[in-house]
Amino acid sequence: MSQNDQKRFDLSIDDASPYYNNNIPSLQIKIRFLFAKRDYSKANSRAPAMALSRLSSRSNTFLKPAITALHSPIRRHVSTDTSPITIETAVPFTSHLCESPSRSVETSSEEILAFFRDMARMRRMEIAADSLYKAKLIRGFCHLYDGQEALAVGMEAAITKKDAIITSYRDHCTFIGRGGKLVDAFSELMGRKTGCSHGKGGSMHFYKKDASFYGGHGIVGAQIPLGCGLAFAQKYNKDEAVTFTMYGDGAANQGQLFEALNIAALWDLPAILVCENNHYGMGTATWRSAKSPAYFKRGDYVPGLKVDGMDALAVKQACKFAKEHALKNGPIILEMDTYRYHGHSMSDPGSTYRTRDEISGVRQVRDPIERVRKLLLSHDIATEKELKDMEKEIRKEVDDAVAQAKESPVPDSSELFTNMYVKDCGVESFGADRKDLKVTLP
Repeated sequence: MSQNDQKRFDLSIDDASPYYNNNIPSLQIKIRFLFAKRDYSKANSRAPAMALSRLSSRSNTFLKPAITALHSPIRRHVSTDTSPITIETAVPFTSHLCESPSRSVETSSEEILAFFRDMARMRRMEIAADSLYKAKLIRGFCHLYDGQEALAVGMEAAITKKDAIITSYRDHCTFIGRGGKLVDAFSELMGRKTGCSHGKGGSMHFYKKDASFYGGHGIVGAQIPLGCGLAFAQKYNKDEAVTFTMYGDGAANQGQLFEALNIAALWDLPAILVCENNHYGMGTATWRSAKSPAYFKRGDYVPGLKVDGMDALAVKQACKFAKEHALKNGPIILEMDTYRYHGHSMSDPGSTYRTRDEISGVRQVRDPIERVRKLLLSHDIATEKELKDMEKEIRKEVDDAVAQAKESPVPDSSELFTNMYVKDCGVESFGADRKDLKVTLP
């Protein structure tokens, strides 16, 4: 091929940015293309190696002549491909009395994108709840889940709505993971009639029976025996389903855990006990509260698995493994190594017993949303701009849900006496000043 038969295009990405939608701003990279005039169509289909492989794999329109391309914006779509992708977990599983599941997790572009969307929605919801609490629109206790979102989405990816979940007071994102609506969550947080518990439960008592989500419990560890009871009902009814009972590292030292586990093991119940180890029980570090912080081994005679709880795919793989085990062999413990960014509750600044550098260090290295973002970019499923646009849509979705929840009415005063076991006991309800009689029990 002679030099006269060749045509050289020098294209700077800065020059190309108007038609590349600013997806790769400020990169000072020159991409050179050599195309033969007489064999241009072949050159177009046989794209030369480029500095950014993502560009060549995403769009052939980028390989059109520069004059054409500059007048024709590149259009691409977020991948929703369901074909399998195999990704290895960053951290190996550690097992006790059982085999470890494979680190190679089968997923898809569609699932990874759903992980990002769902976790971003959960994160934004919790940030909005923080603001509503500070504005005194949310009262009482409020425990936020930001940082731990991978647990909620990874678990849902491995189970069905027939499988039950019961958890502690840090329950907002578990409710959303079970299919709950944002407006129902915010309505409940603000004590409104349209909330998921009709405004009577508040932050700690979310509930969604049609999705087998049984709360939201305010007493530390109280949900553990209840979860084993749900597993007993599933076995009794031959449901071929399991119950995930979630508790924190602070509750892991309680006697009721071991009593419930003993019965579950005796009767081979399909109970999966999930210790959400965020390393601080309220403000107490695990090394100060537990002589043996290997919570996945606490079952002694019950198998256990330690999981990177900041990796949604690792959580999915562990929950899938645990479900198969529980249906065949009985209970198993999963210790999810995770981290919360907020304090224990909104009354806890979260910085008196740990440093801000520790929190920011976890954000930079282990943040579950950023991990998934990197997967999406490295596997060319979406661009940075598309993910940012998705986050903007989620922000609007959350803002709209907050506005709608604010318009919801508060429950009628008579609701104070519904769902009570004892009737006709002469109970009266007064206002804050004890002068204004609000309602009398009928």
